[in-house]
Amino acid sequence: EMSSEADAIIDFDDKKCCASCGIAANDDVKLKNCTACHLVKYCGVKCQREHRSKHKRECKKRAAELHDEILFKQPESNHHGDCPICCLPLSLDEQKSGMMTCCSKQICKGCCYANAMREIRESLEQKCPFCRHPLQSKDEDFGQNLMRRAEANDPVAMREMGKRRRNEGDYGKAFEYWKKAAESGDSEAHFQISVFYRDGKGVEKDVKKAIYHAEQAAIGGHPRARFNLGYEELRDRRIERAMKHLIIAANLGHDVSLRSLREHINIFVSEEDFAAALRAHQAALDATKSPQRVAGEA
Repeated sequence: EMSSEADAIIDFDDKKCCASCGIAANDDVKLKNCTACHLVKYCGVKCQREHRSKHKRECKKRAAELHDEILFKQPESNHHGDCPICCLPLSLDEQKSGMMTCCSKQICKGCCYANAMREIRESLEQKCPFCRHPLQSKDEDFGQNLMRRAEANDPVAMREMGKRRRNEGDYGKAFEYWKKAAESGDSEAHFQISVFYRDGKGVEKDVKKAIYHAEQAAIGGHPRARFNLGYEELRDRRIERAMKHLIIAANLGHDVSLRSLREHINIFVSEEDFAAALRAHQAALDATKSPQRVAGEA
């Protein structure tokens, strides 16, 4: 019965007909996909509602598959992305780069060092390596720049303002800033929100919302968010999903995830999978290195 129902769904879709009433698409009838599963099409909301009871099980199954396809896809880089000057991946170690409050760009220490050396050598005014805005000398000037960009809805500035408010103990304001930044797709903001929902800081504890925001951060290449998801899955005994999360995080250069995988060799993860993760982890670290960065970090 299930098979024939699925076959009927596929036949309707192949013929570009409404899955409920069977009307074919034409100049006057525009069919729209089911937004959850994309398996079937409907001519209107009325037909979609009438067909819901027949389609619900298949829809839910396919929606979960689509979700996992996105969730477990290996990101090309971590959530920091690349330095906008040298175009090399930024390190997960935030001490190896700095955010310019004038333009909200994250610049690696290597490019900052090269710019500073040039300015000293040529007796030039100190300016941002990216936008060439004069550098501010006081912390209050940094704060003013950050606030100005946050007021202009810059997601990076809003995320950093959220961190400042959290460090001051104003969890409610921190959450507000992070919520706005997350709406603009900032992965770090999603991660911080997930921690707040998990711990009940500034908001009521909500496991579902914590997982949702952790997943959004993980999809954006945030390895700590993915590590947290891995341990949630491990705690719930969903071992295969847990190991997938840890492998993806290790591939991004996350040391803690790699150590966790090592602890589970020949228990939950094979030697071959660990060896592959180890190689990918080292490759991710090597990709962030350059002679200029070594000099800047010295």
